[in-house]
Amino acid sequence: MENEQHKSIILKLYIAGTTEKSQAEAERLQEVCENHFPGKYKIEVIDLLERPQLASDEQIFAVPTLVRDLPLPVRKVIGDFSNVEKALVGLDLLPRSH
Repeated sequence: MENEQHKSIILKLYIAGTTEKSQAEAERLQEVCENHFPGKYKIEVIDLLERPQLASDEQIFAVPTLVRDLPLPVRKVIGDFSNVEKALVGLDLLPRSH
């Protein structure tokens, strides 16, 4: 069980273009992860306008999409991440409150 705590969390944020909104979401995600999982996470921001083939390869049908690659199983949350903590609950990274 102690081994579980040392595993990395790998997140991929799929966006379409580097807009102010997508940059703000990436920064907010970084901040929340740093608060909850310091030193135990990696975030990759993937612009599908630059790498369109990944949309098909990774089955991304809408943006923004946040994918938890590790720990398994893979989980996805689609949509606005104005509440990043809610998205992390959807990815099973934070406990549900109440």
